[in-house]
Amino acid sequence: MCRLFGLLGRAPRPASSWLVGSERSLLSLANVSEARRQGDGWGIAWYDDHRRVTVEKGVGCAADPSEHPAFLRAAEAASGPLVLAHLRKASNPMHLAPEHLLGPANSQPFHHGSTIFAHNGAIPLPRETRALTGRYRHAIQGVNDSEVLFYLLLRHLDTEPHPPRAYARAIADLETVWEAHGRPTPRPYSGLNVLLSRGPHELWAFCHSLGEHGTGLRDDACPYYEMAFTHGPGYVLVASERLDPEPAGWEPLANGRYLVAQEDRGVVRWRTGALPTPPRPALVAAGG
Repeated sequence: MCRLFGLLGRAPRPASSWLVGSERSLLSLANVSEARRQGDGWGIAWYDDHRRVTVEKGVGCAADPSEHPAFLRAAEAASGPLVLAHLRKASNPMHLAPEHLLGPANSQPFHHGSTIFAHNGAIPLPRETRALTGRYRHAIQGVNDSEVLFYLLLRHLDTEPHPPRAYARAIADLETVWEAHGRPTPRPYSGLNVLLSRGPHELWAFCHSLGEHGTGLRDDACPYYEMAFTHGPGYVLVASERLDPEPAGWEPLANGRYLVAQEDRGVVRWRTGALPTPPRPALVAAGG
């Protein structure tokens, strides 16, 4: 289970103060305790001046001596209007050997073209779900169940351009696969917290989970999967938990809610809403 960070703001807006420079920075969450250590990879993604995606990734804990310098360099280089970052604590639904779980292909964020994606949670049947990713099936490079979710969502965005509705269709597919295979796990997924951007002036955050999973790594007043966001003149920041020690200025993004922020000519507008109820589609063909 992982940690997420998304910043949308007027360009140029450095992200380093939240990534590394504060008491509750994203980096500080990498090694809060041995039991909750985010030790399986990290990544920071942003767009350059030509809307091209830059992604820097590591394969271990961002706080470790072997990874820390690279994380610092990436955090200093990352600049808005859009920055996504991720710390990974790997799920292992396919029961792979530990050495097969790590590697750049399995670290997040993922990107395809101009779309960037990061996920916190787990889906239990990634091999079976992969068949529903349609034309994106052969784009999958790693063994991370989050990558399968990314391409499943991309497949639905091809035909449903409104991200909350595409996300709801992806949820329905996960539930249908789970039911079709005899409900082999207690739930069709644990968490589906997602950050998504299709370009440098847009940020979507989806918060959805099933079951109880404890509290945040540092924020023990909030459920583990409840996200949080803050905003100020010219920016919106959303994360897996508050990145400041005081709650003032932060608002919850609760289970079943989404946030969208858009920047236009230096003005950042945002809103939140309820996620659509997932439909109940039949299984689609692998070629989709």
